[in-house]
Amino acid sequence: MVFHSLSSGVLERTVRQLEEKVLEDSWSASARLPAERALAELLSVSRSTVREAIQRLVSKGLLETKRGSGVYVVQKQPVRLSAPWLQLVAENPPLRSETLEFRLVFECAAARFAAQRSTPEELDRLKTILLKMRNAVTAQDVDAEAVVDGEFHLALTAASHNRMLDQFYASVITMLREHIAANTFDATVNNANAALQSTMRLSQHESIYFAVRDGNPDAAQQAMFAHIDFVGKQFGS
Repeated sequence: MVFHSLSSGVLERTVRQLEEKVLEDSWSASARLPAERALAELLSVSRSTVREAIQRLVSKGLLETKRGSGVYVVQKQPVRLSAPWLQLVAENPPLRSETLEFRLVFECAAARFAAQRSTPEELDRLKTILLKMRNAVTAQDVDAEAVVDGEFHLALTAASHNRMLDQFYASVITMLREHIAANTFDATVNNANAALQSTMRLSQHESIYFAVRDGNPDAAQQAMFAHIDFVGKQFGS
């Protein structure tokens, strides 16, 4: 019984690792996957485990097998339901306060799930982004700070390992990046406290990271709430 339990755990981990590579575009759409032997060596599992994991992803519609050719990533289809509401948003841009309210719901949930599910690699990425953010804040480089701020929130959502959140975020990423960048710029222009506020925003991002790293979902959710609430108060929202 122990043997079957361990085998099941290895298989589930292998499925998850392959799925993440597909969803994170490590392999582009329509790309041919490496051979079973290469994947087995890469993931440190048996070829039979790789074979079974691939079949799981074929059944999910993420991969497809072509006889005599190999295994390929399925061409991603656009999310058809997103177009109507995205068009509505484009025609009626939300107020900053409305976008902040949306982010309170969305990103607090993402932070909570990331604290429960993030991988060591994802934590390393968040840590690297924070180092870039610290360098930008120290140099008072508003452009760089705005860019890495968006990177942090995108990476955090990916670390939530919720496909609905990830795909939904991807559909609004342009709008949200513009929102985050605009907040950073607007909070800096003609503001004697700009340097202090940049340092405070950095500290808030670090608090989110520490909570996620420590696997504390309540603290991660609260840290994200505190950050977005602070951003709103910079503008009296």
